[in-house]
Amino acid sequence: MEKSIIVSLKNISMNYDDEFVLNNINLDIRDKEFITLLGPSGCGKTTTLRIIGGFIEPHEGEVYFDGKLINKIPPYRRQVNTVFQKYALFPHLNVYENIAFGLRLKKTPEKEIRNAVLEMLDHVNLKGFGAKKVDYLSGGQQQRVAIARALINKPRMLLLDEPLGALDLQLRKEMQIELKRMQQQLGITFIYVTHDQEEALTMSDRIVVMNRGIIDQIGTPQDIYNEPANAFVARFIGESNIVSGIMHDDFDVEFAGKHFVCVDKGFEKMEPVDVVLRPEDIRICEPNENTIDGTVETVTFKGVHYEIIVDSFGTKWKIHSTKSAVPGAFIGMSLTPEDIHIMHKSYASNTAPEDIISQEAAVNEKEL
Repeated sequence: MEKSIIVSLKNISMNYDDEFVLNNINLDIRDKEFITLLGPSGCGKTTTLRIIGGFIEPHEGEVYFDGKLINKIPPYRRQVNTVFQKYALFPHLNVYENIAFGLRLKKTPEKEIRNAVLEMLDHVNLKGFGAKKVDYLSGGQQQRVAIARALINKPRMLLLDEPLGALDLQLRKEMQIELKRMQQQLGITFIYVTHDQEEALTMSDRIVVMNRGIIDQIGTPQDIYNEPANAFVARFIGESNIVSGIMHDDFDVEFAGKHFVCVDKGFEKMEPVDVVLRPEDIRICEPNENTIDGTVETVTFKGVHYEIIVDSFGTKWKIHSTKSAVPGAFIGMSLTPEDIHIMHKSYASNTAPEDIISQEAAVNEKEL
């Protein structure tokens, strides 16, 4: 059964100095889901989060919570709490008092505070840490205190603005699992902002890929990864080989100088398209009439796989394989129809990922 809608953004726009930070976006967020706003700096994801939290009001459009218009409702009157990258814990208070702070402001009876704090400590795996000073905690433990403090008032929704950004790689991976566990255990909606594709793929029920103030694609992690809507999404979510092709007919595409059977249809005859091939879907074999052939340029061991760069008549192909290859060898690259993803042409077709990110960062200062 599909979950009910808790937040709806309708035709939301924000602009500064005649430049759109958000350009007419529409988004429904379901109750009790983990949804991630993903995109490079300047794409509008943090602005969207701040609008939902009530920290800023959109220049155009409506925000609904449980079907009620909340544009003019201040943050403290919304059933929402926020965790930022900087946790803003009170250094003069211990863990217990940091978590209890919001309840004390409400003049909650002491017995209720104690029960609620102990419950939160258990939820965030900090049982027995109540008396510790927050300055003595690790980064991951401090983050858990910040989350517990945000959750103790029982919000309907928790907003998380890149909360793992200050942690080292191993701790980030551990906290990704912890955050998902907490969200499922507590049964509330998490809206998570990040530019890190791994975080989004690991934790999310749905991902909202944003780019230049618009939403490029919404879907499950599997949908976003396996069926990207355009070249930008394909490059931003995982690694991709993107080449130009011609769609001759349904299930018939030409690229790299050859015809291939694919699983896509519905394109115009002879329509120029983008062809997306994930590095892990390309298999190394002996050259033959059905393969893309090329010369191995470099082989890099990545631990789980080898990253192999192949030059095929001027086009560079990236392959991820558990099998190695010899630099200078002439090899074939084999594909199945399911490995080939066809998309309509987009501006990002021939743009390197770092160039895309730098283009987005140009408007970073305009995003709140």
